[in-house]
Amino acid sequence: MTIKILIVASLISFACNANANRTVPVVNSCAFTIWPGMHTAGSSVLDQVNGWEQAAGSTVTFDVPDNWSGASIWGRTECDFLTVQGPTSCVTGGCQGGLICTGTGATLATAAELTLSASLLDIHDISVVDSFNLPMTLIASNPSCASASCPVNLNPECPVELQVLDPAGAVVGCNSACSANLDGNPTNSSNCCTGSHNTPLTCPSSQVTDYAFFKNACPDAMVFVYDENLSSLPCLADLRSNYTLTFCP
Repeated sequence: MTIKILIVASLISFACNANANRTVPVVNSCAFTIWPGMHTAGSSVLDQVNGWEQAAGSTVTFDVPDNWSGASIWGRTECDFLTVQGPTSCVTGGCQGGLICTGTGATLATAAELTLSASLLDIHDISVVDSFNLPMTLIASNPSCASASCPVNLNPECPVELQVLDPAGAVVGCNSACSANLDGNPTNSSNCCTGSHNTPLTCPSSQVTDYAFFKNACPDAMVFVYDENLSSLPCLADLRSNYTLTFCP
């Protein structure tokens, strides 16, 4: 009888852990308002909307399930949802829809990417593969899990050919060489790892323009498709880590 009780209790405990939520605090440490956007490629349903306004110094925390997959969170800057709806509502990071994103974001944004699991591995990273607009960190609550980051503001030192300017002429974003289309052929590009460059062997970092600029500043971030120095960071799912995303850490 005692053995049966222990087995049943273990099964109940496993089921509860498998269905329990994790938390994702989103912290705006910038000195200005941002408008985070979020998109989930999987079918998970969240209580949190896919876009919101977040004042400087504030934190928004929401729960996510263990099957939260293909999730991306990024920051939008200099937004105007009263006169414009869609990707051009914001100078950087705009998405389909208005305040609440109905699709993925525009390429011009630093992105936190998360895929959680109930029994295998959590995968997380900070990506500037497309572009950079805001410094970000993604910190796992379990200290045995690595954290991802691009904590440096790259905009002031962004190479001229990659700069994104706001209407006042300030540098507010830094395109990747792919997004800036520096080689003029995005379908067959060593910067985009496309066409004849679509494998790790044919798209080494040495052929990606301005790779060193991004990687030297943000060694713990993904900076191009086949970043040999950092793949998406794995964390054992049974550690049940939470993940804190901070803008302008």
